[in-house]
Amino acid sequence: MELYEKIKNDIKTNPVMLFMKGTKNMPMCGFSATIVNILNAYDVDYEATNVLEDPEIRIKLSEYSDWPTIPQLFVNGELIGGCDIAMELHQKGELKDILKK
Repeated sequence: MELYEKIKNDIKTNPVMLFMKGTKNMPMCGFSATIVNILNAYDVDYEATNVLEDPEIRIKLSEYSDWPTIPQLFVNGELIGGCDIAMELHQKGELKDILKK
């Protein structure tokens, strides 16, 4: 499967999908760690892809999402955004509702 198609498939088949630097157990940047901590606080199941494993992932992901930065959080196939947006939604209490859908 071509990388672009794999990214597209991962987003569509996983209700909560996070593209991040590092892994769930070992985030490699503060922004990724922040989203992991938020998702863990909600005790939500999610899949994560480490964009550091292959530089092409970042390129193809940005082509797909039209979003330049990492991390990128998708819920039910829709881009929620990066760390700032996820944090803002969390602080407003809105992310919990988005994750429940």
